[in-house]
Amino acid sequence: MRHLNSGRKLNRTSAHRKALFKNMVLALIRHERIKTTDPKAKELRRIADRMVTLGKQNDLAARRRAFAFMQSHEAVKKLFDEIAPRFKERNGGYTRVIKFGHRRGDAAMLSVIEFTGNEEQSKSKKPRKRSAAKKEGAPAEKPRRAAAAAG
Repeated sequence: MRHLNSGRKLNRTSAHRKALFKNMVLALIRHERIKTTDPKAKELRRIADRMVTLGKQNDLAARRRAFAFMQSHEAVKKLFDEIAPRFKERNGGYTRVIKFGHRRGDAAMLSVIEFTGNEEQSKSKKPRKRSAAKKEGAPAEKPRRAAAAAG
């Protein structure tokens, strides 16, 4: 039984897992939105929320703890100066995981993980404009098979 064993192993050694999540947190902070597999996104959510909580403390000890994990001065600066102040009034739930679909190669479930609070950036794009032929009501061409069978 797995009593008191939290976290997914993701079929990796502990060092590989630590490096994986360090890189994923860096990518999430830099781009504020990344696409990855569903189990990785759900596990990354725990770590990213902890980093934002450190950013909200905004003291030297918290900066050092964040740097000890991420090893990037630029990422720590962005976390403390841009990302964490957005969540000053929020208690937890700094990230969201959205199911994205299946990966083509191995059919793994993909998800998008992003910081909450940037709804204006993540609004859906405008719908595509229809082609000129469909707008004018011109009849569509017959499919090739039907044309070959008819003629």
